[in-house]
Amino acid sequence: MLTEIFIPSPGESVTEVTLAAWLKADGDYVRKDEELFEIESDKATLSVSAHVAGKLSIQVKEGETVGVGAVACTIDTDVEPPASVSAPIAPDAEPKEKAPAEGVASPAAQKLMDERGITTEQVAGTGKGGRITKADVQTFTPVADVSKPIETVIPRPGARTTRRHKLSSLRIKLAERLVAVKNQTAMLTTFNEVDMSAVVAARAKYKELFRETHSTALGFMSFFVKATVEALQEYPAVNAMIEGDELVYHDYVDMGIAVSAPKGLVVPVIRNAESLAFDQIESEIDRLASRARNNQLTLDEMSGGTFTISNGGVFGSLLSTPILNPPQSGILGLHNIVERPVAINGQVEIRPMMYLAFSYDHRIIDGRESVSFLVRIKQLLEDPIRLLLRV
Repeated sequence: MLTEIFIPSPGESVTEVTLAAWLKADGDYVRKDEELFEIESDKATLSVSAHVAGKLSIQVKEGETVGVGAVACTIDTDVEPPASVSAPIAPDAEPKEKAPAEGVASPAAQKLMDERGITTEQVAGTGKGGRITKADVQTFTPVADVSKPIETVIPRPGARTTRRHKLSSLRIKLAERLVAVKNQTAMLTTFNEVDMSAVVAARAKYKELFRETHSTALGFMSFFVKATVEALQEYPAVNAMIEGDELVYHDYVDMGIAVSAPKGLVVPVIRNAESLAFDQIESEIDRLASRARNNQLTLDEMSGGTFTISNGGVFGSLLSTPILNPPQSGILGLHNIVERPVAINGQVEIRPMMYLAFSYDHRIIDGRESVSFLVRIKQLLEDPIRLLLRV
């Protein structure tokens, strides 16, 4: 009997996806629950597994964009497994000692390794059963072998070579969304600077005790999130969005945190950030960042945010203009903390200073609110005890 395997929906409002990679070859015998292929939407990459065993017949080519619900492949369940396919292990069977397995790569990962001259022995697989995924190859950093002479490739003078790579669905959708933001919103940006001396001192004083008490590090981001949450509750229009002819106010804060991932920028969401303590915020940031680096984020983890924080400072950015993440009406840009001479009570002092940039939709937020919102964040960061006393 032929069983059809359909393209699943990765989330609400997603109508088409790209079949990013086949993990099995046409004609292979597949076992139940084996991963068959990966699909890529504008938000995430997801794998699809077989729910029956049998012979695989591929219907959609790798790299093809298809609608949700389309038949990706069929599995003939009447085909008997070949001798090379071992029978399933009974639940009560005793495990046998096995020799260390060689690294097995997905077709997409193998193709990328061939392009980069990487072998399976060099990459540690994080996929099911130790399988090497495309993300493993993308995040792999080769270690130089000092025992071998380094081959230097000297480009021919005046060479005018070019290379072409197909844009991923994620990059195409991201480009479309960024252009749409410019065309569909009245985006404006206001700036301020904050003296980070108090936060730096508090973090240095309590980071060891914080780690011992909560088993997580005390970073800067928890201060930024807490300060932003307080300011959002004082200026609810910043935490609102337009839906049709209505303005929707949120009585909660689902805070998006922009994170760099192997496939590009993603924005996982911290749910109900207004109810979380410092340690809970830090733990959630660590969890989401780890899942982003390993391409494990689900669509649910990246949807529904009401406000976004983007920290370009981790890459050394001194000042930038962040772009709105629709349908949100505001985004806060953080930047590099740099020691600079500043005037304090008529005297020049060296302080750790950071620029803040707040981009907002002027259709919802007026100038007074935008400036007051950013000033409030500045006040809370320069006197972080306010975050505990809520004053």
